[in-house]
Parts: sequence; structure tokens; C-alpha cells
Amino acid sequence: MKIKNLLKGLVFATAVSATALSTSVTYAGTPDNVLVVANRIDDITSLDPQDLFEFAGSDYANNVYDKLVSFDPNDLSKGYVAGLAESWTISDDGKTFTFKIAKGRKFHSGNPITAHDAEFSLRRAVAMKKTPSFILTQFGFNADNLEATIKATDDYTLVVKTDEKYAPSFVLNCFAAVVSSIVDAKVVKSHEVDGDWGNKWLQTNSAGSGAYSLVSWKPSESYRLKVNSDYWLHKPAMKSVIVRHIDESANQRLLLEKGDIDVARNLTPTDVEGISSNADLAVDNDLRGRIMYISMNQKDPILSKPKVREALRYLIDYDGMVNSFLKGQYVVHQAFLPLTYMGELKDKPFSLNVAKAKSLLAEAGYADGFDAEIIVRNAQERIQIAQSLQNTFKQAGINISLTQGTGKQILGKYRARDFQIYVGAWGPDYPDPHTNADTFASNPDNNGEHAGKLAWRNAWDIPELTALTKAASQETDKVKRAQMYVDMQRDHQFNSPFVEMFQKNEQTGRRANVKGFYTGSAVTQVFYWTVTK
Repeated sequence: MKIKNLLKGLVFATAVSATALSTSVTYAGTPDNVLVVANRIDDITSLDPQDLFEFAGSDYANNVYDKLVSFDPNDLSKGYVAGLAESWTISDDGKTFTFKIAKGRKFHSGNPITAHDAEFSLRRAVAMKKTPSFILTQFGFNADNLEATIKATDDYTLVVKTDEKYAPSFVLNCFAAVVSSIVDAKVVKSHEVDGDWGNKWLQTNSAGSGAYSLVSWKPSESYRLKVNSDYWLHKPAMKSVIVRHIDESANQRLLLEKGDIDVARNLTPTDVEGISSNADLAVDNDLRGRIMYISMNQKDPILSKPKVREALRYLIDYDGMVNSFLKGQYVVHQAFLPLTYMGELKDKPFSLNVAKAKSLLAEAGYADGFDAEIIVRNAQERIQIAQSLQNTFKQAGINISLTQGTGKQILGKYRARDFQIYVGAWGPDYPDPHTNADTFASNPDNNGEHAGKLAWRNAWDIPELTALTKAASQETDKVKRAQMYVDMQRDHQFNSPFVEMFQKNEQTGRRANVKGFYTGSAVTQVFYWTVTK
């Protein structure tokens, strides 16, 4: 097995104190008003909510910032609910959304939250052109029309005008996304340098109105939050939240059993089973929106051949993986929309079939196979998936080398289109089917820069499917819209450079005295402010 490891020498802390992020002192049990979470957070490259676009960063932003519309963690099935906007109206032509900002609410700085802050934040998200900006620019916003399309008409009224009529739930769900977080305009403007909208400062600081604010962040090590005692929505019981980067499941389990952490978010099935009989611990199950997939760069002359792509679909041991090292934590799922979403597709047409794969490779002119590289993040289950692929691909003559690295390193290569085969995961940015359709099945400009879209990252040029994806986002008949997504996914299963394999069933280990730790299901991110002990 050939493995190039881009990460040299991981060092793990083994204890945490009430007053420091790392220390040699150990004790049984964390303080009653402190929540300590073990998670993989090495994918965080920025703390700016209009810049970050990773799982762990989104969890952070969900607790530090508020949006115009939000979710009720106690009943996520309700969909979006009022956030900083207490109400909104939609014009008859479906293109103008008028938000009424609730009065009397404040940022962490003490500054009042106004429509001008919302105007600044949404304009900022568009103008900076960072990776997640496409969530808003898909409605026609750009640097040249911001003054006309996103405007505060008074201190508590924000008017937003889209370029075309879209399904209202699609638009509102996008205003619930992390990129739509409302930042404190006065504070951020005071740290602006050379027209950067305060981005450099906000990458390592916070300026929100959420339940918590940032105390410190040590990349790939930890971040610490302190409570916003004046939070408008709820009075959090946890006065401090510490999230530590603990990569290995065994280390998370050990710390959880010792009482040095309250929550372990990356336990393997073996470690979940190992703590199941411990009365001091509990395990929560939550079907998340995360899809585990592989993708093939269409710039590659071999992987761009349809028969080769189809062959790889039959060289994956889907059932074998979910019944072994992924047991209990993933279910086989072979479509780009998560289960529970409008337009979900439950069809699973592929299974391990080496003979069929060999026949397809022979038709493509590669009866003897070929050499290829898989890039994969240093996360235990992803490496195990990559190793399983390496083994089954070999049975058809495909020789795979594995390149491992940190989340930042591997994502960097993926976004730069510098790879052959990628093993990774994708989670929805908002609870509307367009969120995944737009990234897996839309690529409006293959020669441009659209790193936020997976179809673009894989150089998959699909003008007809791109047009169909947009049409589905504008269909207001729910039944017709759902069927459009079903049809798209059926075609996507057989013809795309993506192979969706699994959907995440998150198993979270926690101390039994910890209550109200909601991971967000398939629609949003984790909540810290609901936790009690």
C-alpha cells in the first residue's frame, strides 16, 4: 500500500482544565457551567461567517451569529422560523422580500442590531466573493447592483430584490445559511484594511449577536467561547464552551470515560459499542444531511470516460463498509439529496460487482486497468473508505495510491482541481433541495471560478443539467418540483463523475448528565446554547 502522508507528527492533548485550553492537570468531570467538546476541527481555515465553508466552522458560526431566519432546535421539522427578522412579506411577483428587524436586540459589543447591519452583512457576503458567496449570488446579486437589490429603507426594514421569481422557501432557507449571518457593521468596519470588508480581522475574531462570542482560537487545536448573558432568544446554562481538536476516536473515548470532556463527536462503531454499557455515558443517534462520496476529475483523460466512471460504481463495497467499520454511523445512500429532503431518492442501483466492472473497463479500452491517485483527509473513517476502495479497485486492475493530509491541505487540492479521485463528504448549506442540486448538478461556467460548486471542482461541464437545476429552483408547485429532483438524481446516478455512497447517521457520545446537545439533523448545525447539565 502506497501512502503519502502530508501531515507529520500529530500531538494530542489528554486533559483539559476549567480555566485553560491545554494543561497537564486532570480531573473527573467538567464544571457544571462549562461544555467541553471533542471534535475534528482542523478543517477550520477562517472564523469569518461570510468566508468559512467547512463543517466545524459552520458549527462555530451557528452559535456566535444570528441570521434573519433561523431554526428551532427543539423541533427542526418546522423548518425555518423567525430570527433577527420578526416577520417578512413577499411581493406579488415573488421577487421582493421585505424583512422587519426586531427592535431592542444587541450585538456582543452592545451596539443595537438594525437593518443597516443586515444590509452591510449581505452586501459584504456578495462583495467579498468568498467560497460560500454563491449561496446569495445565485439570486442575481453582484457587486454592481448591491445598492439597488439589498437596501435598508429605515433602521428596522430591509428590502431584498431577487433577479427572478424563485420558490419562496428556497430564498428564505438561504437566508438561514451561515453565509447570511448578520455581523456588527460598526465593529467590522472599524477593522477594515485596504477595502477587505474587515475580513482579515474577522478571520480570527467575532462580531456577532449569538449565544456565544469568541475568546480564543488555536488552529487545528481548539477554540473557546464565552456566553452572551444578554442573548435575546435564550439564557444559556453553559457559561463557556471549549471545542478541542481530538482526531482519534480512541482518544475521544478515553477523555469521555475519564470525564475530561462532555461530548465526543467522532467515535468509531467500536468505541460506541465500548461505551454502551457505561451508565455514566449515553449515545445519541441523528440522521444528518452529510453525504459521503467519491468524485472523479473530468480533466483526467481516463476518468472522463463514461464507461470508466460506471465501472468504478461497481467497484465499491457499499454493504461491506456499512456492515463493518461504518456500522451504525452511515447508511448506504446513492443519491445527492439526503433522505428527509423534498425529492429524496431511495433507489440503490449499485453494489460490488467486479466482473461487471471489468467488462465496462474493457469496453472503455482499459482491460488491464490503470494507475490513479486518491486524495483523502486525515479522518479515520475516510481513510478506511479510501483503503477499501484501494482494495476493491485493485481487483479490476486499478492501482491506487493514497495521499493523505489535513482538511485544509486536501480541500486546497480539491478546490484547485489538482487531483484525480477525491474521497470526501458534503453537507447541505440550507434545508432546500437546491442546496445539493446546485453543487452536484450545476456548473454555469466551467472555465470560470466556482470553487463552491462540486461540479466545477470536478470540471464537469453540464449546461443542460445546469439549466434544469435552475428551473427546479423556480418551480412553485411542490409536487412538480419534487419530481424534478427525483428525475435529476436518477440521471445523475449513472452519468455523473460522482458516486454517492453513504448518508451520515451521527452517533454522539456524551456524559449522561449532559442534556440538550442537538447536532442539527439534516437541516442545520450544532447548538451549544440549548445544553444543560
